[in-house]
Amino acid sequence: MPSLLQVAKAPWFSKAMLLNHAILFLCTSMYMGTGVSLVFFSFPIIPELTVDNYYLQYVPQIQAATDFFTIVTKIMLTTSVIMIVAEWKQATRWIPIVVFLAVVAAATLTVKLIFPFNAEMARHVTDPVRLQFILHEFARLSTIRFGLWSLQWLLMLWYFVRWAYLSRYPASTRG
Repeated sequence: MPSLLQVAKAPWFSKAMLLNHAILFLCTSMYMGTGVSLVFFSFPIIPELTVDNYYLQYVPQIQAATDFFTIVTKIMLTTSVIMIVAEWKQATRWIPIVVFLAVVAAATLTVKLIFPFNAEMARHVTDPVRLQFILHEFARLSTIRFGLWSLQWLLMLWYFVRWAYLSRYPASTRG
């Protein structure tokens, strides 16, 4: 049976780690895209929503996103832990650590603070004042969450840009 050091030096291992890191970047990109969509396209129409028309604008999409992103979040936690181990002796080890913490923070914010509003919206809110309160709180909390998603994405982007830069411009050509 090969030792851990032998596995780490195997030709396939670096490709597997690159794939792992790319999957994490893909997941952060999906969250980033969702946040952009919410902030720039869904939240601006909140003042126009009523108890008669909000449901189809928000509830089915939120329910589908919850099912999908529950799986994505588990993938992100797994791939970020793998990346932490892979990068542990590198200067870049802080990237997956911060990404992991931001994923945990976003998931906690979602489950503890946003899900109760989602559940209330799913029960068909009938009071217009309560609906506007729920929608504004949902938007406020989701905007904070978008900040966490943006941090995750920017860190993964920086990781890949850094390696692309280092491979494209050798130390002898960098100023």
